[in-house]
Amino acid sequence: MNRPTYGKDPELVFRMFFTMFMLGLVYIAFMGLLFWAGISPIFILGLAIVMGLFQYFGSDKIVLMSTGAKIVTAEQEPQLHAMIERLSAMADMPKPKKIAMMETHVPNAFATGRNPKNSVVAVTRGLMSRLDEKEIEAVLGHELSHIRHRDVMVMTWASIIVIAAGYLLQMLFWIGLFGGFGGGGRREGGNAGMVMLAVYVGTIAIYFASQLLIMALSRYREYAADRGGAMLTGASMHLASALQKISSDLYRIPEKDLRQVEHANAFMFVNALKKGSMSSMFSSHPRVEDRVERLRNMQRQMERGF
Repeated sequence: MNRPTYGKDPELVFRMFFTMFMLGLVYIAFMGLLFWAGISPIFILGLAIVMGLFQYFGSDKIVLMSTGAKIVTAEQEPQLHAMIERLSAMADMPKPKKIAMMETHVPNAFATGRNPKNSVVAVTRGLMSRLDEKEIEAVLGHELSHIRHRDVMVMTWASIIVIAAGYLLQMLFWIGLFGGFGGGGRREGGNAGMVMLAVYVGTIAIYFASQLLIMALSRYREYAADRGGAMLTGASMHLASALQKISSDLYRIPEKDLRQVEHANAFMFVNALKKGSMSSMFSSHPRVEDRVERLRNMQRQMERGF
C-alpha cells in the first residue's frame, strides 16, 4: 500500500522539547526549594516515583475499570480486531495485547499501556456506529500512534513532580496544623514559621507551573498522535472528519452518559468534558478546531508534494 508522505513539523517538535526543558527547570527549582528548607528530597521524590510506577504499571487496569470497558475477542468483534491488526502491521509494531469495547453511546476511544507489548486499545459502541470504516481506521491510527510513541510513559514521568508537590503540600498542611516543621530544627520560632510559609507558597507555585506545562505537553502529544495516525493511514482528512463528527455529537449527549468516560478523559481521543467545564490552559486536549486545521495543513503539504 502506497501511503502519502508529509513534511516534518519542526514547530511541534520544538514546542515539545521546549516544554520538557521548562519542566526540567521546574524539577530543579523544586529540588532547590527542598534543599534550602532542609527537607530531604529522597523521601518526597521516592514516594512520588512509587506512586507514579503504580499508575504506570496499572494504567490499563485502572482505565478499563473506570470506564467499564470490556475486553473483546476477535470472534466477538472481528471488524475491530482486523482493523487494529492491519494497522499494527503497517506501523511495524505488535498488535495491542488487549482490545476493549465500551457499551456507551458516547463516541470516543482511548489507548493506554506501559509499552507496545502491554497495551490496550478501546473504542465505544457509539464511535463504531457513528463513523464510517475509514474514519474508524483513522481514529485507531491515532491511538496506535500514542502506543508507539510510549505516551503513557512520557506523561507518567512528566507527572512525577505534580505528585511530589501535591504530597508535600499535604505534608506541610498537617505539619502546620500540629505546629511543627520537620527537618528545620536549626531554625526556631518565627524564622521556622517564615520558612514553612515560603516553602508552602513556593510548592503551590511549582505545582501549578508544572500542571500547566504537563497539560501543554499532553496537548502537543495529541497533535503528534494526530500526525502519526494520519501518516500511518495516509488519510489526514478522514481523521479530521472523525474529529468533527465526534465533537459535534458529544455536545448533544446527556451529562449522565458523559460521566461514564470523563474519569479517563486524559486518555480519550476527544475531550469528553463539555466546553466551558475547564480552562483551555488546563485541558489535556487541544481544541478540535485547531487539530482539524493542522490536519488540513498536512493534506495541503501532501498535495504540494512535500
